[in-house]
Amino acid sequence: MNRITVYERANFEGLSREFTCDVPDLHELDFGDCIASLKVVGQPWIAYTDPKYEGEPYAFEEGEYPSVGRPNSFSALRLVHHDLGDPQITLYEQPNFQGACKVVTEETNLAYGYFNDRVASHVVQRGVWLLYQHPGRGGWHCLAWPGERLADYKLELNFQARLSHLRPLQPGRPLVSARLLWEQKRVEAEREVLVDEIEGVNETESEQALAASSSREYGTTLWQSFHFSNATSLKAGLSFTLTVEASNIFTVQKGRSESSTRRERVEVQLPAKIPPRTALSIQVLRKEVTLSVPVLLTITQNEAVRTEMGEYRSVSGTNISARYSLKPLPAAGREQAATEGTELVPGTGMQLKL
Repeated sequence: MNRITVYERANFEGLSREFTCDVPDLHELDFGDCIASLKVVGQPWIAYTDPKYEGEPYAFEEGEYPSVGRPNSFSALRLVHHDLGDPQITLYEQPNFQGACKVVTEETNLAYGYFNDRVASHVVQRGVWLLYQHPGRGGWHCLAWPGERLADYKLELNFQARLSHLRPLQPGRPLVSARLLWEQKRVEAEREVLVDEIEGVNETESEQALAASSSREYGTTLWQSFHFSNATSLKAGLSFTLTVEASNIFTVQKGRSESSTRRERVEVQLPAKIPPRTALSIQVLRKEVTLSVPVLLTITQNEAVRTEMGEYRSVSGTNISARYSLKPLPAAGREQAATEGTELVPGTGMQLKL
């Protein structure tokens, strides 16, 4: 939700108020001319030095401001509802939109080019713009709103041939929720990898303990990544979480952290004893599965909701299992062929080959 929290002292101390809609006169709410710090969530806010959105405007984009440029001077607050995603303003050298023109779509220091101190009129196609008298966001400034056609800087602003810097207000960060569409998952590859092999032989007529430990630890790996669509509107730095399962919450940060690798240790139980006159063979196997799952992204920004598709991919090697093979040794004086079958070793939950 778009909101602003204002404080009567610097560093977010003292009395505070939170607002989610325009406030034409803070004095009516007993908070006029006392704001010294503030926090903004979502879209930018404009603070005015006079009630009813008059006086000097000061813009505050999403973030925390432990101090403000004009403490104890704000009398009104206005939320910027406009779409700020694709700003554009056209500057003209002469009044009434005449003469040479320049189209600007991003923050620009005109002192670095040929249009410094030459602007006399403008048309705002999209976005909300801050216009400054001096380079580096310095000096007197004013706001330009979407659709605004200001025909003469001298008559309307007393600002002719004085514009040196301008920038569009930045939209608040969108809120992104992600949902894995498991019903559409695709298993792209599946294989078993041998990670350990243990052999034991009991040549006696009585049951013997296995020399090895009754359990062993093995490492597992989960590699996972998220791929945005080519048409995504999300910008670098935006982050959200993807809940793959209760124990696996994958944080995606666009342009910085779109993949991760998890390594863990798992314990595998082994049989404790070998039957009389039997050879025991144990194979420890890791099952690796490569899969992809479509992801539905729901993006909320400035009270508007849109959706995009992405893709979650993973190569999972977290499933470790043990396979056992018991082979009777040849009886004294004759050969005895091994018979084969499959059952569970009691208490282990593992497959036993006989």
